[in-house]
Amino acid sequence: MKENLEKERDFFELKSKQEKGLDFIKIFGNVNPVHLEIGCGRGEFLIQKALNLPDGNFLGIEFKEKRIKIILRKLDFKLHKNVRIMKLFVDENLKKCIPEKSISKIYIIHPDPWPKRKHHKNRLINDRFVGVLSEILKPDGRLEIATDHAEYAEWIINLFAARKDFVSEYENGYSSIPVEGHIETYFEMKKRQEGFKPIFMEFKKKSV
Repeated sequence: MKENLEKERDFFELKSKQEKGLDFIKIFGNVNPVHLEIGCGRGEFLIQKALNLPDGNFLGIEFKEKRIKIILRKLDFKLHKNVRIMKLFVDENLKKCIPEKSISKIYIIHPDPWPKRKHHKNRLINDRFVGVLSEILKPDGRLEIATDHAEYAEWIINLFAARKDFVSEYENGYSSIPVEGHIETYFEMKKRQEGFKPIFMEFKKKSV
């Protein structure tokens, strides 16, 4: 089992080289669009998306070692050649390893809402980090975000409304209806059972 995990890790895991941007053509062996999931959890979303969209390349970023191992056990060499994962603490340094204008779509599914006001500074989605996402997204690239925390959703919607480089795909900034091809994660299913309904947002980076 340990030997198999090491073999899978050698194939699927990218080593972070923040001093040099990743070469996705070399990594995946093609010029297909690259999708990025930030915070993969148990990997359900990343793995199923890659199966649903075989003509896309998928990079998942996760910091917790336990979750990395869970994802590796689910990946199959025959089925998931378009998937790579990278262990990385996500902050503004993301742009050091992800080349500018190289990502077609970004997914952030149920990020930690840090609900207490004194902890809001810890929220992943803030104005400076969205600026980083704007840098790595291609023009007309999309950013999908889901949360079941209403106040965090309002925070996100207001943040993007104040920016000039993104436009919401929804007239009121969000939808209670999942986007086409939505994949329910273990976390989302569990929270739904507790009575929490997810809020879906999608933003497009302006081409100019």
